[in-house]
Amino acid sequence: MTRARVLLADDHAPMLERVIALVAAEFDVVAAVSDGQAALDAATILQPDVVVFDISMPGMSGLAAAAHLAESAHPPRIVFLTVHDDPAFVDAARNVGALAYVIKRHICTDLVPAIYRALEGRSQFPSPAVESHQPSARG
Repeated sequence: MTRARVLLADDHAPMLERVIALVAAEFDVVAAVSDGQAALDAATILQPDVVVFDISMPGMSGLAAAAHLAESAHPPRIVFLTVHDDPAFVDAARNVGALAYVIKRHICTDLVPAIYRALEGRSQFPSPAVESHQPSARG
């Protein structure tokens, strides 16, 4: 069976390394980039099955890059991995065609299942009521 091809985009190098380590055990990581434009360029050339975007990146954000990819002839499945647990960001991700939204503090339990769900065309989004009552990772 062929493993799914995943492109990763996050501007924080240690987080990108952590994501690579988690994802590479299950999927083929075709590229790991640090901004939205680089992700857009790599996705156009490499045609991954899934792109995992951070939302806040320098230059072009993950939301803007995902919106551009959604307009392509064969768009990849989109998963967001972010620190933003604000419902407005979740709605924005849905609006650009994302199938999954993972909060970084849940990376170990939620990211790989979210990618599998996205590959199946199923969605995975946090419940705003649940997320808003969880203690913040920032203190």
